[in-house]
Amino acid sequence: MTDASPLLQLTDVTKRYASADDTAQKDVLRGVSLTVQAGESLAITGPSGSGKSTLLNIIGALDPPSSGSVLFDGTDLCDLDEKQRSALRNRHIGFVFQGHHLLPQCTALENVLIPTLVHRDAALRGDADARARRLLDRVGLTDKLKRRPGQLSGGEQQRVAVVRALINEPRLVLADEPTGSLDEDSADRLVELLAALNREQRVTLIVVTHAPRFADHLRRRAVMRQGVVEFDGDDS
Repeated sequence: MTDASPLLQLTDVTKRYASADDTAQKDVLRGVSLTVQAGESLAITGPSGSGKSTLLNIIGALDPPSSGSVLFDGTDLCDLDEKQRSALRNRHIGFVFQGHHLLPQCTALENVLIPTLVHRDAALRGDADARARRLLDRVGLTDKLKRRPGQLSGGEQQRVAVVRALINEPRLVLADEPTGSLDEDSADRLVELLAALNREQRVTLIVVTHAPRFADHLRRRAVMRQGVVEFDGDDS
């Protein structure tokens, strides 16, 4: 760890959901504390239902915690309204999910450019097309720019989704089981791509994964069990 202020700091975060009939409550996250420095990579593993995706949604400002604090670069996400959280997500956070969620009627290039349409930085929007082409070339899709998702393999679609997550030059990329629907070869290539982008571009990377080989590529690993995050040794 460095002495610099962390990019992300969670303190005693809980998430509680009411039952369908409001007669009971379930704690999905129970007092989670977590610190991530800029440029780090972290794998979050654990059994299904342990709270991994819920934690990722809270980190990504998609869902507020029931209690505790979530600081992103010193700003508590709980102090922001929905419009402010949406702006922060668009400017600073990229998402990669197990399902690529590409628009079927748009080409690979058009799908990548969608997040730039609402970005406030005019200079970033102006350079978006050239940046998208450079990134798609970086992931080996130069000859697939005009193809629609239905004309791409599963691995190619997921690489487009990764580029889309990077197009606004986010400080943090969150990936939720990004290799879950891929064959082994495509999964390995995606793992290598995300790890390389973390090393080369210093993009902070947090990945929820069941794949040990994926977790082994990242600098740190946490395990979630019944809503609690556990690290090896004194790591936190």
